[in-house]
Amino acid sequence: MCLFRCLGVAGSPPSRSKGAHNIASFADLGISKPVVRALARRDIVKPFPVQQLVVRDALAGHDLLVQSPTGSGKTLAFGVPLVERLAPDAGRASALVLAPTRELAGQIVAELRSLADARGLRIAAVYGGVGFGPQIAAARRADILVATPGRLEDLIARGAVSLDNVRILVLDEADRMLDMGFRPAIGRIVGRIPVKRQTLLFSATLEGATGNIAAAYTREDARRHTQAQSKRDKADIEHRFLHVDSPSNKLDHLVEQLRDGGHGRTLVFVRTKRGADRLVKRLRARRVEAVAMHGDKSQGQRERALARFESGAVRALVATDVAARGIDVDDVTHVVNFDAPGDRDSYVHRVGRTGRAGRQGTGISFVLADQADEVRRMAGSLGLTREFDRGRQGPDRGPDSQSRTRRSRRRRTKVSP
Repeated sequence: MCLFRCLGVAGSPPSRSKGAHNIASFADLGISKPVVRALARRDIVKPFPVQQLVVRDALAGHDLLVQSPTGSGKTLAFGVPLVERLAPDAGRASALVLAPTRELAGQIVAELRSLADARGLRIAAVYGGVGFGPQIAAARRADILVATPGRLEDLIARGAVSLDNVRILVLDEADRMLDMGFRPAIGRIVGRIPVKRQTLLFSATLEGATGNIAAAYTREDARRHTQAQSKRDKADIEHRFLHVDSPSNKLDHLVEQLRDGGHGRTLVFVRTKRGADRLVKRLRARRVEAVAMHGDKSQGQRERALARFESGAVRALVATDVAARGIDVDDVTHVVNFDAPGDRDSYVHRVGRTGRAGRQGTGISFVLADQADEVRRMAGSLGLTREFDRGRQGPDRGPDSQSRTRRSRRRRTKVSP
């Protein structure tokens, strides 16, 4: 078994930012009693490492550039200082949080609502896929507005939202927003916000295009923090490349994988929205329950699909890359690349959704013969050439043969000294 550390795969490990201390409580960071109590009611007492790193600087009004992975506690890292620094200002948003997807925008509001309530602040989310009316009404009352770039521009064009009073701007998961093509929209939105503001940028990477917008939108004296991953937080992932001899055989192999008792929640990635719906239908015809998530689904459909997946009502969620960017679900045991990822970054983003928080995970990629050279190059760039070559040893003998091989291997393991 070969394991890699997903977030360290792109290069040398990030350096630990100086100033991180073993802080015992949020009160030690200077957080007010109402917010400390609101956190305690949710059993949140000790700050996570990223919160220890950045909260004091954020409270002091510094611009921040923070490199931190999804699931590290970064929402509270910017959310706690946000509610502390704002005062209610009816009818005008004082803070704007930009997020790449509607799922993430909704998660941010859910995470921060109790803290905002503790400070008498109103928070609202605006995103596509739902009607304008209720969102406009909520946005006009909000002190903190959480938005996806596209829907926010729609509301600005309708004259429903003004950014003239925004004093704090948060760019959350900035690298994802760039990946999704939002840079022009972000530029137009930032151009409407007063220059005299505090900007907090959070991203999994601060290199390349993300580094460029970080420099463009923050002051020269911005504080930079990189969260060094602890051993407990590093991804522990087994990588498998399964070589199949025809597209039809991919379905046979997927059904076998999903019927395996060792699989828990499984994310299945496909390249197209139509492919996601078609695969769910084919799985159901094989009596394997699955749900699909993609951009053509309504917000209600997406929320219901995600809720069924999170609750365990279905163990397989079939998603496209873009739709999956807003999914943050614990205990995903397997990621299956039913369709091969387009590049190494897509592979890392997909497979990085398992093996989180010290748990083990498995990434399985189906490889057709005409994809082998391209996928091998991608695997090599990630240090996974050995795993790729191991997967292509011997011809594709079908799922029944693989099941017998695994059972035989388990029997040998049992009798070995």
